[in-house]
Amino acid sequence: GAKATSADPDFVPVVEGVPVLGDGPDGSRKPVHVAADGIALSADGKTLYFSPLSSRHLYSVATELLNDSGVSEQQLAAAVEDLGEKGASDGLEADADGAVYAGDYEHNAIRKRLPSGNWQTVAHDPRMLWPDTLSIGPDGYLYFIVNQLHRQAGFNSGHDKRAKPYSLLRVKVDAAPAPTH
Repeated sequence: GAKATSADPDFVPVVEGVPVLGDGPDGSRKPVHVAADGIALSADGKTLYFSPLSSRHLYSVATELLNDSGVSEQQLAAAVEDLGEKGASDGLEADADGAVYAGDYEHNAIRKRLPSGNWQTVAHDPRMLWPDTLSIGPDGYLYFIVNQLHRQAGFNSGHDKRAKPYSLLRVKVDAAPAPTH
């Protein structure tokens, strides 16, 4: 696949101070490479934001190109813009004002990319263990789950280290959700 949708082959996330490595069938431990996973659509529907799970970069592409069957894969790949590092994230979300939100599972945080391109930390808390599945509600809160993915048995030599209760958290962002198209 294209570089922007593929896992970074050198990427090894560190969560809770420990490299996240998968358990291989032979008992060896190695980095897990997951391609494009996070996805969000801009408020005007003209830009698709995306990121591989195994990467710290945010990418974007114009949706008009995605909808044009005459655009080749090479043309599409050339049109993808690397928006720089955002932290390692699973879930993405966009708001009505043009901001993009990303979980930052290495730092137990939620980050926000402003329309200017600058990033700010919206929330940081040790309980935010792998924030994912972001959604802005009509009440101005950003809702997300903490899935503790790095604590699952497949990353810990067969031992499930997740701790209940599993949580749905929210943080006030004073933003409206991006409209659906």
